[in-house]
Amino acid sequence: MPGVLRHVDPSRDAQACAAIYAPFVRDTAISLEEQPPDAAEMAARISYTEALYPWLVLEQDGVVGGFAYASQHRARIAYRWSADVTVYVDPTRHRRGLGRRLYGALLSLLRAQGLRTACAGITLPNDASVGLHEAMGFTSIGVYRHIGFKHGAWRDVGWWQLDLGQPGDGAPDEPKGPQRLDPTPPG
Repeated sequence: MPGVLRHVDPSRDAQACAAIYAPFVRDTAISLEEQPPDAAEMAARISYTEALYPWLVLEQDGVVGGFAYASQHRARIAYRWSADVTVYVDPTRHRRGLGRRLYGALLSLLRAQGLRTACAGITLPNDASVGLHEAMGFTSIGVYRHIGFKHGAWRDVGWWQLDLGQPGDGAPDEPKGPQRLDPTPPG
């Protein structure tokens, strides 16, 4: 699939990321946010996230078609080897492999960072997201029942988990800072 997979640039990409995300917030229960963030808020989120985790975009023909990023799983220090991950693809570009390509790169960067577990919360039902996560190797680990209320109904959130590395015995090495993609030509 052609396109350029790269790290996000908040000043250049925040508007595109906000535009991709907005219909998922506004029109669906896929995101449990109630108001779509504008470009300024998205830029702030990107900058905050990139201090500790990667945020990637996939650009095709000069247009950002999707993004994926990792974020802190929980605040307690013992969770520092785990991250939550998410991916959003422009609805006009679904089923073209963008999500898989973004997740493949993101998960590789998290492994290089020394993280051990990736977690993904999926508002149910969402067969497309479940299918993507399971195709990437995630397994279902449970469901928070009636955890969020949106669009007039209580929503369940399923949780999927992917082991990024073997836990092993003893203390693991400390996670590294965010890793960078190897520069590769578009393709």
